[in-house]
This record gives sequence, structure tokens and C-alpha cells, in this order.
Amino acid sequence: MNAKEIIARRIAQEVAPGSLVNLGIGLPTMVAQYVDKDNYVFFQSENGVIGVGGFPEGMENPSLTDAGGSFIGVLPGAAAFDSAFSFGLIRGGHLDMTILGGLQVDEQGHLANWIIPGKMVPGMGGAMDLVAGAKRVIVAMTHTAKGNAKLVKSLAFPITAERRVDLIVTEKAVIEPTEEGLLLKELGPGCTLDEVLSLTDATLIIPDDLPYMQI
Repeated sequence: MNAKEIIARRIAQEVAPGSLVNLGIGLPTMVAQYVDKDNYVFFQSENGVIGVGGFPEGMENPSLTDAGGSFIGVLPGAAAFDSAFSFGLIRGGHLDMTILGGLQVDEQGHLANWIIPGKMVPGMGGAMDLVAGAKRVIVAMTHTAKGNAKLVKSLAFPITAERRVDLIVTEKAVIEPTEEGLLLKELGPGCTLDEVLSLTDATLIIPDDLPYMQI
């Protein structure tokens, strides 16, 4: 099982039946593959769709894309609307959850994910509204990038929103930002505490009881 599959499978356990969920581009879209279809979860795209489901193999329609511009499929009964209404849902606090990728998260639980200075990022902008407006924010990201820690003491990239995220899932750990700092809640499959600490720049709170992810 590769790192992204571990992350997606673990986050799928956080998705409540019947909830309205927005998935960020890239890794977060994998989460939908591991959510039980009998749970009737509604996936929303800020482009203006509720009822996103699967890749439309051979039936790609340029009018149906996600925020990153990738083709999406829709389920029977899906609803389509303009982006103004879609952002009204987000800003009005009607999304139960958003799952977003991350460039970095700092010791206070602040996310940076909307821009790399000097580079173009598809779909930039929506992440700010999603972090500010969704009832729960989960970050799906690999623990390191090119050997560099992504859980850092302070952000090197522009912050996405002042709001602290609710949970961070990497292939090495599950971490919950709290008032006291970043609480290490679970270790990834086959990972040791020393390994996680060596790959993390931020200070972690280590509980006495530290289970492994169950995926």
C-alpha cells in the first residue's frame, strides 16, 4: 500500500454517513474511493455540483470538472448550480467537512496550501473559503516533500486562513491540532515514534497511549 492510499483510507473513516463533503484537488479526491457507498455521502465541487462520483471513463464532458480542471462524473440525482451558489454553501457554513491537500502545517495548526510563490496553482482561491467555512477541515498530505518536513514550526508559504485545521493525516501519523499544540494521536503502519519525530520539525505532544492506524 503506497503513502497516498494509506492517507486516503484513514481519512475515509472520518467521513460520516449522509454528510456533505468537499474534496480538494489531487490526493483528497482519492478519499471518495474508500467511503462506503451505502453511507450516502454527498461530494460537492466548488465549480457547482453536489453528487460528484467517480471518473467518467470515456464520457468526459468539458462542462463537468473539479476545481483543478480534471474531469468528474456525477451520480444519478446530482444537482448542478452556478459557482455563486456553490460558494454560498461554503461561506454559509453548510459543508460538513472539507478534505484538502497541504504544503505545510505549522505548530498552531495553520495550513498553507493555496500558492507556491512564483508558481501557478490550479483552482487557487477556493481553499481559503473552505478552511474558513466548512464545519470540519482535514488535511491530507504526505509527511515530507523532497525530504523536507511538512509539519513545521512556522510556515514558509503564505497561510491559507487564520482558522486552525481539525485533523492532519499523513502516511506516518494522525495529528490533531489543539490549544496546547499538535497532539500525535496515531502512528502510521510500520512507523516508529522515533521515525515520526525525526521527520517532523514541529513539536508534537506525545500521549502515553499511542495506537497504530487501523486501515
